[in-house]
Amino acid sequence: MSKQKYRFNQEKLSYEVVRESLGKRIFKWFLFAAPSIVMGLVLAFFFSQRMATPKEAQLKRDLEAMSLRYAELNNNIATVHQALDAIEKRDKDLYRVALYADEFPEEFRQMGIGGSSKYDYLSSYSTGELMKESSQQMDLLEQRILGQSLSLRELQKLAKEKEKLLQCVPAIQPVRNVDLNRIVSGFGWRVDPIYKTSRMHTGVDFTADIGTDVYVTGDGVVEELENGSWGYGKCIVVNHGFGYKTRYAHLSAFKVKLGQKVKRGELIGLVGNTGKSTGPHLHYEVEMNGNKIDPINFFHSDLSPEEYEKLIEMSQQSYKAFD
Repeated sequence: MSKQKYRFNQEKLSYEVVRESLGKRIFKWFLFAAPSIVMGLVLAFFFSQRMATPKEAQLKRDLEAMSLRYAELNNNIATVHQALDAIEKRDKDLYRVALYADEFPEEFRQMGIGGSSKYDYLSSYSTGELMKESSQQMDLLEQRILGQSLSLRELQKLAKEKEKLLQCVPAIQPVRNVDLNRIVSGFGWRVDPIYKTSRMHTGVDFTADIGTDVYVTGDGVVEELENGSWGYGKCIVVNHGFGYKTRYAHLSAFKVKLGQKVKRGELIGLVGNTGKSTGPHLHYEVEMNGNKIDPINFFHSDLSPEEYEKLIEMSQQSYKAFD
């Protein structure tokens, strides 16, 4: 119990009990307790900094692990971007050149990529910058992959068309070398065997015995079967698509039907001497986009370089046609 205090009252000439106000008593108590309160706060702050709770420690470890994973993810994305750079370069410098394709529009690789404001909501996180970088790179990577897939799909379609084109182009001789007697006449201005005047010979004449096999020179469809008494005589016209047609004239027999699909090297007729012809032979023509062109330029798939050079030499030395 606190000691009672007295004060002398000079007016009454007596001692009176000193009574302290409530505020003063509270102030005195605060002065007494202040050191303990301050010490408690200091200790609480110290332990909160030095001794985290198990949950806080786990959250800190998770945050560090997440930051590490985001850093690794960004490194991996950068590696994939480098691989895509190489693929896009081959796409541009090799595949499209080989297939005669137009350059793939660069804007297709950048479609849908948003601005930096798209990722502002991530700024409130402690790993916000790493998360923003990862999100931006992932979006860019996704768009580049999509653009490249579109490009490869286009190239695949072109490659299939090119493969089909290579099968359809008339690229072999219509008569085998072992069955040939000789090439009488090539493409160009020649002397007509009947009228004895100079005229344009629009094909190549192969002399062979009547009944010798005649083969189609590329994949296509039998478009015409003519059976004239003059001109081309018995004649087959094959449409190869892609602007190419071939004609096989002066035949003795047909081995195909109108509208029939044929494959390169397939038997379609027999050598003859029909129509305007002065001896057994095959008159062979190649037409591209409506224009007659020299067939000799297409005999490359079944001849050696030496045979091809000899064939050209023979066709150029003859100035007389058989039809």
